[in-house]
Amino acid sequence: MYYVGLDLHSTKTQICIINEQDHQVINRKYPNDLSTILKVLDPYKSEVSGVVVESTYNWYWLVDGILDNGYNVHLANPAANKKYERKKHTDDKDDAFLLGHLLRCKILEEGYIYPKEERSLRDLLRKRLFLVRQKTANILSFQSLYNRHTGKTISTGEIRKLTSDALDELLPDKHVKLSAQSNLSTIDFLGNQIKELEKVILDAVKLKPEFQKLQTVPGIGKILGLTISLETGDINRFRKVGNFVSYCRLVKSIRISNDKKKGENNRRNGNKYLCWAFIEAAHFSRRYDPLAKIYFQKKSARSGNLIAIKALAHKLGRACYYIMRDQVDYDPKKIFINVKTGLR
Repeated sequence: MYYVGLDLHSTKTQICIINEQDHQVINRKYPNDLSTILKVLDPYKSEVSGVVVESTYNWYWLVDGILDNGYNVHLANPAANKKYERKKHTDDKDDAFLLGHLLRCKILEEGYIYPKEERSLRDLLRKRLFLVRQKTANILSFQSLYNRHTGKTISTGEIRKLTSDALDELLPDKHVKLSAQSNLSTIDFLGNQIKELEKVILDAVKLKPEFQKLQTVPGIGKILGLTISLETGDINRFRKVGNFVSYCRLVKSIRISNDKKKGENNRRNGNKYLCWAFIEAAHFSRRYDPLAKIYFQKKSARSGNLIAIKALAHKLGRACYYIMRDQVDYDPKKIFINVKTGLR
């Protein structure tokens, strides 16, 4: 039986094939070409137990290509698998070997291979978020420029209503006006692009049952519901609710020994998009859900607004786990037990 480790880089892939005794049959570097890699693996195909690819930014093409050719593929979680600690020198050969070795020993920490048919839609939603941040950056840039030259403030709503003639009156200097106009043109362009992406995404997922159920949560609208649904993928891959909220980065990252804090673990372990979505949902929920508002106020009085909003996001994350798993509507009484008389 053979085990394959693929250390993927931007232009080349280190291929290491080992047997049951950890003997390296092949450990060489090849160009990032699917046909070339498959040609290297083909003589061993019938006896290959599994192929490990490290989860890097460019793994889609390689994992999909190997899966389509009938191999058993594993996506290694780089944050969970420990590298060599005692070696003074390591290189790509060592990294590729380690991937195969961990698989052989059955101690490989794996990542989730998101289904190919839905992956592009999820990435399109991420692109929308990227454009929203760019639009926000241009709005803030315009507000800063305006305040710098007039000593006054201007709201986002007022920026949307600005015409070319109005801009002449507000900022008479031609160079300042040109700078401001570039911001306005970019804001307008990004706004149109965002609307176009939203239309395509909504048309594609509006029939998904979990998306419909998530919108029963006060504070979760179409975009947040889409983000939570698409970033979660198959909810059944999370064994317990604690695994899900940890993946959403909604739990403390702390290391304790002898009842004393000794440091922090990897706070970035998990999905940053889900973390953002639940924090946003918490801000809206405390406005529209009376029980969430009371919970936030009590928690805020004890620990401050930042901790309170994270605690509320944690509550919503737990609720959404059961909503998606059991296909039920949101019930605030189940997560805010006795909220009027004290915190849970």
